[in-house]
Amino acid sequence: MKMKSAQFAEQLTYQRKLRGLSQEQLAEKTKVTVRTIQRIEKGTVTPHLRTVKLLAAALEIDVDDLLQLDDPREENIQTKWLLLMHASPFIGVVLPFLNILCPLFVWVHKREDSPIYDSQGRAVINFQITMTLLYVLAFIFLLTIKGFGFLFFIAVVPLNAVIMLANIIAVMRHRKCYYPAIPFLGMKHG
Repeated sequence: MKMKSAQFAEQLTYQRKLRGLSQEQLAEKTKVTVRTIQRIEKGTVTPHLRTVKLLAAALEIDVDDLLQLDDPREENIQTKWLLLMHASPFIGVVLPFLNILCPLFVWVHKREDSPIYDSQGRAVINFQITMTLLYVLAFIFLLTIKGFGFLFFIAVVPLNAVIMLANIIAVMRHRKCYYPAIPFLGMKHG
């Protein structure tokens, strides 16, 4: 097991922002230079253990909460949660609004556990709210505009399904998602 700079950078940034600290404030609390914190958060350097301990103490968390070691079991669990988060909106095909409520439930439950759950949960929910509004607009077009309204209405469902499937594949392969959406819940990258 070893620490990855990118994972540490993501976790440090998340924990710092969660506590409402700027990089300068964290540097002041730790006596680690702002430049070092910037480089750590960019993932360009891997911090020494002493620096990790100082950062954890300043953030008032355990070193284990800051260090994410490569653990195949943990990655498998994370993959399952991400799959649930990204695939659960398909239930909305059967029961309206579950496309929003299912990922919302998973996000609320898991967002504090990892920045990846928080950022990807926001992306899924924002996309599903956007698509629901697009469904409403498509339905209005169906009723008011002959020809184009019908084409627009029948194009929305496959568009949603293709974007969701593409993102499920991207998340399983690369842990990244790309949803075109209005940021109702705001966006956090991670």
